[in-house]
Amino acid sequence: MLVVVAWLVLLAGVTFGQQALGGVYSDDFSLPGTPAQQGASLLQAHLPAAGGQTGQLVFTVGSGSLAGKSNAIEQSVAGVRHLPHVLSASDLLAAATTAPGGRIAYATVHFSVNPQTLGSAYVRTVDQAVAPARAAGVSVSYGGQLGVAAQPKSKDTRSEEIGIAAALIVLLVGFGSVYAAGLPIISALAGALAGLGLLGMLATATMFATVSPTLAIMMGLGVGIDYALFLTTRHRQLVMDGAEPADAAGRALATSGQAVLIAASTVVIALLGLYASGITFIGKLGLAAGLTVAVAALGAVTIVPALLGLAGRNVDRLRVRRRPAAEASAEHAGWQDYAERIGSHPWRYLSAGTAVLAVLAIPFFSMQVGHVDAGANPASYTSKQAYDAISAGFGPGANGPLTVVAQLRPGTTAAEQQSLASALGSALAATPDVASVTPVQATPDGAVLYATVQPRTDPQASATDQLMNTLQDQVLPATLAKAGATGYVTGSLAGQLQFTGQVSNRLPVIIVVVIAAAFMLLLLTFRSPVLAVKAALLNLLSIGAAYGVVVAVFQ
Repeated sequence: MLVVVAWLVLLAGVTFGQQALGGVYSDDFSLPGTPAQQGASLLQAHLPAAGGQTGQLVFTVGSGSLAGKSNAIEQSVAGVRHLPHVLSASDLLAAATTAPGGRIAYATVHFSVNPQTLGSAYVRTVDQAVAPARAAGVSVSYGGQLGVAAQPKSKDTRSEEIGIAAALIVLLVGFGSVYAAGLPIISALAGALAGLGLLGMLATATMFATVSPTLAIMMGLGVGIDYALFLTTRHRQLVMDGAEPADAAGRALATSGQAVLIAASTVVIALLGLYASGITFIGKLGLAAGLTVAVAALGAVTIVPALLGLAGRNVDRLRVRRRPAAEASAEHAGWQDYAERIGSHPWRYLSAGTAVLAVLAIPFFSMQVGHVDAGANPASYTSKQAYDAISAGFGPGANGPLTVVAQLRPGTTAAEQQSLASALGSALAATPDVASVTPVQATPDGAVLYATVQPRTDPQASATDQLMNTLQDQVLPATLAKAGATGYVTGSLAGQLQFTGQVSNRLPVIIVVVIAAAFMLLLLTFRSPVLAVKAALLNLLSIGAAYGVVVAVFQ
């Protein structure tokens, strides 16, 4: 009972701590050493008003033109321009930001910080600033980082509820008693919720991605149920064999409890292996999930024995079938026969199993890694509405502009600067898959040239990715090298594409690190190189097969 009370106090404490501290989740990350990060830093240093995080204010009317409502729109843009954390907001109703027909226009807003980190209260201040336009009958939607910040924070727990209900049904069928089936659910929920509370408290000290809580609760519930099953199954069999319930709980913890801790350690190491990507943003996803896995394992080795001890011999009182299942019984003779048959012909089954996994892994080698943009959001999201409006008014590539930044060599004369700007503009405009290029301009100090390139294709298209690589690897070096200048392709889309490319390139390294770490853990635990090598090879085959199936189904 003391253990149960301690866990109730822990759950109350972390829940209160999470709410009191108010941790924030955000998809704000940097990619040190990449052209996108170098270009952004360069632009931020020489032209702060054009740096930082960007968002769009998208203005639309169902009929007529925005020209008649220009005063209200300009008043709204001016209101946003004077908000805290806003570096600049572009002028509206110019040729470059008003679509043909005059029904759609947008203003680009530059923020000193990611709007996601400022919370929903900041979005409400933006709503107040654009109220004049809305009062004039203009629809206002938000794109870019501002659109992400304005997305509703989902509190829908239906997926978790469905998962728990499905797990309960499976456990009822497997165990055959209500208490034994509910115990793993209770333990997993306690561990997952405690881990989620700790993650929320940790999010006040360091930034985690918005998907972190979902990933954490998913992993916590999954492994929590699994670990509780180890202990419950062993305990029930010991009780059926005549052991006293308290003694059975202790013996189950001494045997299956060790398996739980080894399994949890392996999973945590694998998740922390995401740091091998070289991207802290990705590594923190592993840290978030690993935290809940560790807490779920702690819950399994404390809550489960406590609840089993409290139940005594009444663990099977509420039965749903005549003979509840335990660790081993005559009901599982079929599995024993299966194992003996495999053991009689090990090489035959090993070859067949390896061949099946190898075939399933084949699609993995054609995997295409991409990113998801606002175009995939629900129609009710303001970010989706802004995305569709910009696509309709300015073309699909307008939702993913690329910013080109060129750092000039010291001592560049005004004439050289003008000549290089002209050459750069012509080279950018002549590049295939470029829809338009803004005039190449110089920063006030004359040290940097910059321009915006609009692709012909949407942000998720492979042609857009190829265009960014062409600009970075071919067009900029060929145009700038003779003048001693260095060029970078930056912007939100460039950062996303380079992020995706870096993750894809580091994927083999991540797999090797995870398998090597698991190998060392198993080697130290079992002191058997054969077992460790076997586990490592099986991991490699199963990972390849899993990725292959994912690619075959979704790609």
